[in-house]
Amino acid sequence: MAVYTDITEGELGAFLKQYPVGELLSYKGIAEGTENSNFLLHTSAGAYILTLYEKRVDRSDLPFFLGLMEHLAKRGISCPLPVHRSDGAVIGELAGRPAALITFLEGMWMRRPTVAHCREVGKALAAMHLAGADFPLSRPNALAIDGWRKLWAGARDRADEVEQGLAREVDADFVALARDWPTSLPAGIIHADLFPDNVFFLGAKLSGLIDFYFACNDFYAYDLATCLNAWCFEKDHAFNLTKGAALIAGYQSVRPLSDAERDALPILSRGSALRFMLTRLYDWLTVPNGGLVLKRDPNEYIRKLRFHRQIASASEYGLAP
Repeated sequence: MAVYTDITEGELGAFLKQYPVGELLSYKGIAEGTENSNFLLHTSAGAYILTLYEKRVDRSDLPFFLGLMEHLAKRGISCPLPVHRSDGAVIGELAGRPAALITFLEGMWMRRPTVAHCREVGKALAAMHLAGADFPLSRPNALAIDGWRKLWAGARDRADEVEQGLAREVDADFVALARDWPTSLPAGIIHADLFPDNVFFLGAKLSGLIDFYFACNDFYAYDLATCLNAWCFEKDHAFNLTKGAALIAGYQSVRPLSDAERDALPILSRGSALRFMLTRLYDWLTVPNGGLVLKRDPNEYIRKLRFHRQIASASEYGLAP
């Protein structure tokens, strides 16, 4: 459930008076998502998404996230737009939380992505990378290797409760990543969380990208690696080579990968799998049941991590020679 902070109709009505969206007609909480409280609003002017930013989101990062959406939209990327208040600001406050009103994006996310969906995601990701190249703000990736180490320090002593021998496995991953992680690949603004529930489709057509609240500056190919993890594995944790090939081909049809990016894709994919395994593992072990974070089972990414350890070449993900 992703409504961690409840709001009353009176509070919401007063909040909306600051925005040019007409009268409130209805609102309801949105169950999907894991980080913030989200509501779908219908007003006399249309439909909107209201987001209340919870404790995991730093208020000082909000100008970056919201500004990035506006920047990308101006360059042709379909994504939600923050609504400006009457005083020009895009960040307000509701129920003691920073809050923003965002335009509603039509579409639905694919629970069973096809090869065609993967190709469209690759194209959209590359287009986003190009569109964000001149965005004037920057934000370091808080969940890069140093962030992974902090998560691991808080979870390592109990890791074997999830699976015997996991602590030893992950220690070896950190050794390999410290040795092999690239240092000078093409970089810029990345989404960093482009999972299926953050991409909307209308039929076979991709209608837009949402949820930019992990966006940051990092390697473009790392973003592609995260999409391989998120889109190209089946329910039994087997990698679908056809989907991988389609996603990479879609990406390269818009922004071709350099030789260095091709060579780095296996270690980047391994690192991305470790990142998502660690955030899940840390929450699984440290967050009380019923807390403000939706806990996800880390086992899915333990399996993906083991797959990537065996990969020697990006061709094994479907990258054409």
